[in-house]
Amino acid sequence: MKPPPCAIELANRKPDEQFIADYLLPQDTRWTTSWTHPLTNAEHTISLVGQPRLSEADLAACFRLIEETSRKDYEASSAKWRPRKKLDEMRSPDLRYILVKEKETGAVRGFTSLMPTYEEGEPVIYCYEIHLHSELQGTGLGKLLMSFHTTIAQHLPPINKVMLTCFLSNARGLAFYRKLGFDKDDISPEPRVLRGGKTREPDYVILSKLVR
Repeated sequence: MKPPPCAIELANRKPDEQFIADYLLPQDTRWTTSWTHPLTNAEHTISLVGQPRLSEADLAACFRLIEETSRKDYEASSAKWRPRKKLDEMRSPDLRYILVKEKETGAVRGFTSLMPTYEEGEPVIYCYEIHLHSELQGTGLGKLLMSFHTTIAQHLPPINKVMLTCFLSNARGLAFYRKLGFDKDDISPEPRVLRGGKTREPDYVILSKLVR
């Protein structure tokens, strides 16, 4: 007999509207569908879209944001910048995208992507990406987007942790995550001693934050 689906499988099967209702709309959450730039007063929309419903235009806009904000970090790492591989990853069917768009034009100006999943057998919400155009950085929007990851984790038992990966070269990103309460996770890679006694330092760190 096939075992019943687990909570994470059930969550990943839910339509976007039900996912929002179950994990982002309990009374104590900060989920919102609008955001106003605190300096320019430009209005933006916020929406959650599962990857199967993500348009090719929005996917391309998200990819351009990654390239604009993080290509240098990829190129300096052992992973290198591999556009096709990154796009394949971005098309993972269980990913959910939270898009920030200019209300007037509909242009994507920021996004984060996430997935309820398992890391070494532990149920987590994994933050795959968070990227903002330069004019939206330092406005509190990044903190708001990351709060949605925490909210989902808090309302999706048995998950009690949010995880993400950050390049060590991304000093600004590391400071941002640490300010939000993220610390190095136990599964983060450690330096490796190679033949000849040389040490190879990892170029990324895995961070996590407990939510209960």
